[in-house]
Amino acid sequence: MSIFDEATKKKVVPKVIEPTFGMDRAFLAVLVDAYNYDKERGNVVLKVNPKLAPVKIGVFPLVNKEKIPELSADVFNSLKRDFTAQYDKSGSIGRRYARADEIGIPYCLTIDFDSLKNKDATIRDRDTTEQVRVKISELKDVLRKLVSGEITFSSLKK
Repeated sequence: MSIFDEATKKKVVPKVIEPTFGMDRAFLAVLVDAYNYDKERGNVVLKVNPKLAPVKIGVFPLVNKEKIPELSADVFNSLKRDFTAQYDKSGSIGRRYARADEIGIPYCLTIDFDSLKNKDATIRDRDTTEQVRVKISELKDVLRKLVSGEITFSSLKK
């Protein structure tokens, strides 16, 4: 397909870029790329980029005893102002991790008995299932850097 431009006396081949492709195609591409069935875990893991994850942080009290639920609620309330966060206290910790993996939560915090003594929490990485303890006072900054990609989870383990 070409036209002849009378003014320049040249044959012109128009070039058109189609800039629109619809959000549904982009969303489907992200989901298809992120969907993984993990045979070792026995469940689906939605490995969506942390920046795109609809829920960034999961907060899980290990048990509903002593002051663990109160500390967990305090941590959750301090984080939900800066992150889309989910609080889950039902079922075993393994089931909570599995539910979080299926909906693509990149980082889960577990509050346990050591958290009461040491004022720290365990951060679990969705993709590797590795865990590292971080002081509660540093959680917001560490999680912000993890979600934004400033630091990697493996750099916390050093």
